[in-house]
Amino acid sequence: PGAATGPSSTSVGPPTTAATTTTLDPAAWVVRENALPGTPGWEVPSDPRVGQAVWEKVRGYASTTSVDRGGSFDLFVSTAAPEWRVEAYRIGWYGGVGARKVWEGAPQRGGVQAAAVQVGSTNTWVAPWQVSLEVTADPEWPPGAYLLKLVSSDGGQSYVPLVVRDDRSTAAVGIQSSVTTWQAYNQWGGANLYAGLPGKGGRSDVVSFDRPYYRRGSGEFFGREYEFVLFAERHGYDVTYWTDVDLHADPARAARHRVVVSLGHDEYYSSEMRRGLEAARDAGTNLLFLGANGCFRKIRLEDSSVGRFRNEVNYRRVQGDPVAMADPSQATVSWREAPVSQPESSLIGSYYESNPVDADMVVANPGSWILEGTNLGMGAALPRMVANEYDRVTPEVPTPDNIEVVCHSPLVCRGRRSFADVTWYTAASGAGVFAAGTFQWIPRLAADTDGRTPSAADTEAAVQQATRNLLDECSKGPAGRVHPSRSNLAELGIRPGYVADPPGT
Repeated sequence: PGAATGPSSTSVGPPTTAATTTTLDPAAWVVRENALPGTPGWEVPSDPRVGQAVWEKVRGYASTTSVDRGGSFDLFVSTAAPEWRVEAYRIGWYGGVGARKVWEGAPQRGGVQAAAVQVGSTNTWVAPWQVSLEVTADPEWPPGAYLLKLVSSDGGQSYVPLVVRDDRSTAAVGIQSSVTTWQAYNQWGGANLYAGLPGKGGRSDVVSFDRPYYRRGSGEFFGREYEFVLFAERHGYDVTYWTDVDLHADPARAARHRVVVSLGHDEYYSSEMRRGLEAARDAGTNLLFLGANGCFRKIRLEDSSVGRFRNEVNYRRVQGDPVAMADPSQATVSWREAPVSQPESSLIGSYYESNPVDADMVVANPGSWILEGTNLGMGAALPRMVANEYDRVTPEVPTPDNIEVVCHSPLVCRGRRSFADVTWYTAASGAGVFAAGTFQWIPRLAADTDGRTPSAADTEAAVQQATRNLLDECSKGPAGRVHPSRSNLAELGIRPGYVADPPGT
C-alpha cells in the first residue's frame, strides 16, 4: 500500500430509503430501515480456537472512531494475501439477522505493512502504516453503529468498528459507544493500560487508536453494546449515535437529546466528557447508565499524526505525567482519587466496588415505575444478573440524597459480603439518572421476547420490559418531573458503615 486510492464502491440494497434522505424523519426512518432485509454471513468467527488464524490474516484500523454523514475516512490494512476488500455492515434488528450490508468496496491489492512500533517512554504501541483506502460514508450509509468487515483472498476476516453520526440530529435518544474503554483494554501490538505482553515492557501510560483492536477487531462491542443497538432498533426508538470521543470533542452534544444512553462498560472519561454529561443532566437530559464501573478512570485525549484525539492518556499517577505535574487538575488518576477527588457517584448515583461477581439481582422496590409490567414482586430474584463488575450505593461518598434503590442484591466478592444496587435519582432540572450497576443488563436485550410474559423466570423479558419503561418515559423529556425519586435507603438499612469493610477501589 502507498498513497490513498479512491474507493470503487458498490451500494447494496435499495438506492433510496428513508435513511438516505437529506433530513431524517424522527423514529420513522429507524422503523423503515429495520424493515429492510438483513445480510446473513456478516459475522467474523468469535471463538479464538477457530478465529485466531483467520483474524491474523488481515488486520486494519480507521483514521477516526466516527464520521458524520457524507464524511470520509482512511483505512489502514495489512495482509499477506494478494487481495482484500471491505464490506460495511450497519448493525440493527433487520428481522433478527443483526446487520445489513450497505456498501462493498472493490478488491484492493494486498501488502504486509510494518510491525507494531513502541513509541516513547509511555510504552505506546502503534501500527505505523500507510493509508490503504479512502472511504466516503455517503448518503447510502444511514447513521448507526457499523462494523467494517475486512476480507482477504486467503480466507482472512476481521473487523474495524465505526460509528456514522448525524451531527444535525436532535433525536430523542443519543447512544454513546464507549470506545475509550475499548482502547484501554486493547492489547494489540504489545500493551494496554493494564499490562504488556511478555517482553513488551509492562503497561502503557498512553494507548493509541492508531492500531487495530485485538482478537477479532470489534473492541468491546459484543456483549457490551451490540445487544442494546438491536433492542433500540427493533422497537423503533428515535435514535442517533456517537462515540465518547465525539462527546469529548463536543461536550454540548449530549444536551441536544432527551436521554443519553451510556452502554455496558463506560469506564474511561476525560474532563470534557464528564462535564458534558453533567451539563446535560442539569439542563434536563436524562441519563441511563446500563452497565457498571462507569466514569471511573480519568483520561486526557491528545492528537497523533493520524488525527485528533487519537492518543488516550492514563498515567494513574501525578508523578511522571508532565501535564499533571504542572496542573494537578489534569492528573489522570481515578476520578475518586486525589488530587481530582470527584467520585463517579456524584454523577451516576452508585459507586463502583469490585469484581468478579456472579449473583442474583434481587428486587427491593417492586412499586417502582421502572418495574411496571415486569411481574416482579418484593424479593424476586433474577438469576445471575449481577456480573462481572458491580456498583452499589455507598453512603460514605458523595451520593444524591434522593437516590432510590430499585434492586438491592446481596453478594460475595473476593470473600467480602456486600451488595449491588440498581438505582434512580432525579436532579433539580427534572432529569432522571438510572444506573444498572452490572454488566449483565445489556446482554439480556438481544433476544426477541415479544409474546413472552415478563417474570423472574423469564429474566430476559423482565429486563426488556424495564428497559422499555425507561426509554419510553425518558424519551419524552425530563422524567423526574413525572417520576421523582424518593430515598428509600433507611428502609433498606443502607447507612454509612452498613457494609463492614471500607469501600473498594
